[in-house]
Amino acid sequence: MRFLPRLGLSAALAVAAFLSWRLLLQTPARRRAGDLAPRAEEGFTLTLDTFLHVQQLRKRRLRDFCSQAGKVSKLPSNWDKRASLLPSLRVNTKLDLLYCQVPSAGVEEWHQLLEKLEEENVMLPVLLPYHRLHTKETRLSKFNQTEIKAMLGSYIKVLFIRDPFHRLIATFLQGMGISPSFSSFVQEVLDSGMHNGSVAWKPLVSLCRPCLIQYDYVVMFGFLRQELGHLLRRAGLPAGSLLPELTDSQVQWTYRWLSEQMFSELSAQQKKRLSHFYRWDLAAFPFSSSFLSDRPSTVENWQK
Repeated sequence: MRFLPRLGLSAALAVAAFLSWRLLLQTPARRRAGDLAPRAEEGFTLTLDTFLHVQQLRKRRLRDFCSQAGKVSKLPSNWDKRASLLPSLRVNTKLDLLYCQVPSAGVEEWHQLLEKLEEENVMLPVLLPYHRLHTKETRLSKFNQTEIKAMLGSYIKVLFIRDPFHRLIATFLQGMGISPSFSSFVQEVLDSGMHNGSVAWKPLVSLCRPCLIQYDYVVMFGFLRQELGHLLRRAGLPAGSLLPELTDSQVQWTYRWLSEQMFSELSAQQKKRLSHFYRWDLAAFPFSSSFLSDRPSTVENWQK
């Protein structure tokens, strides 16, 4: 099956959802340490203990990655360079939250949740060494170095992660590329390179700097509702009825099916280059994609 003309997003997902349901009846879900997403489709209930254990596994893997990779470990004093390191980091100064703005990884649903919390006039009584600004969303790089250090030390820091190839497919279906087919879209991504490409498909490691920012929670797309519920309760924020409807677990199998179909369009060279493009994310996080060959076995210097 080839995706020559681009399908509408709703039509493509509707067709894929039916076919992925048929596939679900035949294919057992894979298990990998720290990856709960496959279990979400089975109605698996995530206990607090399991949530905390999975968080330890994800952060341990991330620490292992950072210990092997060349990394930026301190904020530079130069203002322009600091801003260039933190372009995707946002803070909610009312709720004392810091997070990375990653397209198609659950941040959109996170924004809905933050809006509900603000409508309820929820605010944590945390004493900070600077005047608190009550803004819905602010770039971290807008603050001076003293304020940034204070926020990094006191705010709850959340990193949203999703299989990079699923993010890529979502970007294509949302029409964020100019190419008519998935193969030509992938070529567009590869030609744009790491530094000139859109944030919509840029690797998480380069967007969110997880070796520089010590995130408190690593939340994986596919299990958002239960993970965010535990996160909020541990942060002292109300959860329950404030959590919006999150459909990420239901679309997981759809995107797995789409992955197999759409990536069959790609040449061996494109698959190899794409695997190299996302090598940092594949090494740093517990993703289980298997449709690309030549996955990296070692971590390269990711500052290059």
